[in-house]
Amino acid sequence: MDKAVLLDLGGVVLDIDFHRVFASWATDSGVDKSLFYEKWTLDDAYKSHEIGGISFQEYSAHLSKTLNISMSDSNWQKGWNTLWVGAYASVVELLPQLAQQYKLCAFSNTNATHAASFNQHFKAELGHFETLYLSQEIGCRKPNTQAFLTVCESMGYAPQDVVFLDDTLENVRGAKDAGLEAYHTRSEAKVADQLSALLGR
Repeated sequence: MDKAVLLDLGGVVLDIDFHRVFASWATDSGVDKSLFYEKWTLDDAYKSHEIGGISFQEYSAHLSKTLNISMSDSNWQKGWNTLWVGAYASVVELLPQLAQQYKLCAFSNTNATHAASFNQHFKAELGHFETLYLSQEIGCRKPNTQAFLTVCESMGYAPQDVVFLDDTLENVRGAKDAGLEAYHTRSEAKVADQLSALLGR
């Protein structure tokens, strides 16, 4: 196959909603969910968690301290895994044909806890991908240029021969800086349209 297609997972293949996470945490901790909207951030601990630097237990302990909330690890994890809404049906239905015409892989900024959850709930949908490149396993995350180069090398493709889709503009820019052909797709319809174009529909 002359070209490869590399897809983000959350927001591209899987529908995610962090509002659900905050709602669950608010219910279990007995605090107003506005606290999470105001104080939860993609901080250094979050990013370290996504490259396997710290465990979920260490990350939840960090959240307890920074948010001043006392809650069990099981409740932190339960809420964390309410992220998934479902899979984008119009995208998933295109994956088998894409896998026939291109080397089809995924690259996601994620963590071990989320990975275990989505691999369980979306096993069939994710089975169309030859390889899932997960940040906590490869030790680097988007939008780092080296992260994209590492994935391309593992796939066996030059960056210019890889088409990448992501719902986050910063990641798309990182991919372009690494030499990939990258597209910013912020809705299920835009993802499906871009993949249909790759299939010549």
